[in-house]
Amino acid sequence: MSEEKTLKISKIEDGIVIDHINPGSAMEVLSVLKINGKSGFTVSLLMNVRTSKGNSKDVVKIEKKNLRKKELDLISMVSPNATINIVENFVIKEKFNVSLPETVHDIIRCQNQNCVTNAKEPVKTVFTMEKKGDKLLYRCHYCERTMTMDEIRNSITK
Repeated sequence: MSEEKTLKISKIEDGIVIDHINPGSAMEVLSVLKINGKSGFTVSLLMNVRTSKGNSKDVVKIEKKNLRKKELDLISMVSPNATINIVENFVIKEKFNVSLPETVHDIIRCQNQNCVTNAKEPVKTVFTMEKKGDKLLYRCHYCERTMTMDEIRNSITK
């Protein structure tokens, strides 16, 4: 006789569930959202959860949290396959996939130390998405330096 074991995490009344996060990236998602133990949010975190397809994912539930456009862009750069579920009164009211923005304003820090955005001038960064073959890059509007998705993740999760 086999006994099935289930880990149950309670439903949230109001807030967001970020699902299908790249395995091992849930902490980066919390980092870019600036959520820590002192933020006041109740957070449930699941890492490396097996899916029905046999692969893994992370899941983050944040009670009483609403997401702004900039936060959605940050999540998409850390985990481009993430799904956002907006929960109201214990019911999923809206569900959508994040998508990488074509243009990013004031999120990515340019890695070029000589870029005007790093010269203590009141200039906000602007990056535009480019595809080179199967690679995805973002190009700085000012100095034209490109950054890979790994460089961007490192930049925004520091």
